[in-house]
Amino acid sequence: MTGGSGAMLVVVDVAVVLAVGAALTPLIHRLRQPRVIAEIVAGIALGPSLLGLLPGHLTTRLFPAEVRPELSAISQVGVLLFMFLVGWEMNLGHARTRGGAVLSISLASIALPFGTGAVLAAWLHRDHAIVDGHHVDKVAFVLFVGTAMAVTAFPVLARIIMEHRLQMTPVGVISLAAAAVGDVLAWCMLALVSIVAASSHPERLLQVIGWSALYALVLWMAVRPLLGVLIRRLSRGGDVSPQLLVLVVAGVFLSAYTTDLIGIHAIFGAFSFGLIMPRGSGGVLASRVRIPMEHVTGLLMPIFFISTGLSVDIIGLGGGGLLELAAIIGVACLSKLGGVVAAGRAAGMSWADARTVGLLMNTRGLTELIILNAGLSLGILDTRMFTMMVLMALATTAMAGPFIPRRPYARPEGALPPAAAVEAAPAAGAGRGSGGSGGSGAA
Repeated sequence: MTGGSGAMLVVVDVAVVLAVGAALTPLIHRLRQPRVIAEIVAGIALGPSLLGLLPGHLTTRLFPAEVRPELSAISQVGVLLFMFLVGWEMNLGHARTRGGAVLSISLASIALPFGTGAVLAAWLHRDHAIVDGHHVDKVAFVLFVGTAMAVTAFPVLARIIMEHRLQMTPVGVISLAAAAVGDVLAWCMLALVSIVAASSHPERLLQVIGWSALYALVLWMAVRPLLGVLIRRLSRGGDVSPQLLVLVVAGVFLSAYTTDLIGIHAIFGAFSFGLIMPRGSGGVLASRVRIPMEHVTGLLMPIFFISTGLSVDIIGLGGGGLLELAAIIGVACLSKLGGVVAAGRAAGMSWADARTVGLLMNTRGLTELIILNAGLSLGILDTRMFTMMVLMALATTAMAGPFIPRRPYARPEGALPPAAAVEAAPAAGAGRGSGGSGGSGAA
């Protein structure tokens, strides 16, 4: 295959992925599912799990090994921009919403799934201890699976809340706030797991922690003020120079490259750059920086799903794998629902409201897939374990839509007003613009 034909095959692959995802979207919407489900299903269907079963080796011919690195590079751009948007719109101030209820629900939604997931991982490790000929450290494996179980996909949760008109209700307000707090904790946990997995000895672990702490300090003390100055200079007179978007994207990529050099996954660099990005500016930054970036990620993220789908092999699970899959889905659902419902009831919520919050917090979406791909690249997950965890993410995300009622609630005392409720959801803007797939709405 010549370089030119290889490049054109990548273009064809992108077109196929976008077209299949778009074709599945109307059907998925009829099933009360967000667009991200259609794109995940499209990615899996184009991989060895479905298209690869047909005569003619269609998956291999359409996505040969030599073009997959190029597709992966394209998807990486979308993932980094997505993680930046998630970090930019993260607001820990939501923890003050409804006081202790948010904090208790957020902690319960992490603690119980993490604990039960870790116990399950200890049982699974023996059958998944070898990846590409290398032994997987049991501690890293257990911590990673526990963290993956604890994740909530804040953006897709926000999209579901908007679609069910729950953003002005106690259920919607508490779910958004609890998921926002929980996401920050989960990403911190994953950063720790990434450090443990990348460090072969204690000295290396201390080195990575030290460099990470130094980089975080530089971001907060130096880069953040510089960004503020840059934004003020490039947004005079109520308008924003097109150069600002270019410079911000460059900053995202450089931050991702820096954390990769330090020894932790590049997604944390993009996420951290989003955390220190100034807020406010009367919506000017949103219209000239965030929304264009969401549109770009809306086009790039489906490529991430095919990169994921090519590593998913459902047929390769076998009978034992199906038993493990059932255990993973069961533990993921019961622990998340059980922890949230118990905390909600303790906070004074009704059984119905606590169950609805539990279903919302159980969604894992694209956030989970990003974490799982990080585990795959770090050598923590083998193909079978990766496949089972992807299917768990798909199942838990698909559960929410059909089981959450579209019933009217009274607006709670002290609830966020409409604008603030939308601000509380990183995906809300993206979801309205792209059907839940663009930018933050993709998760």
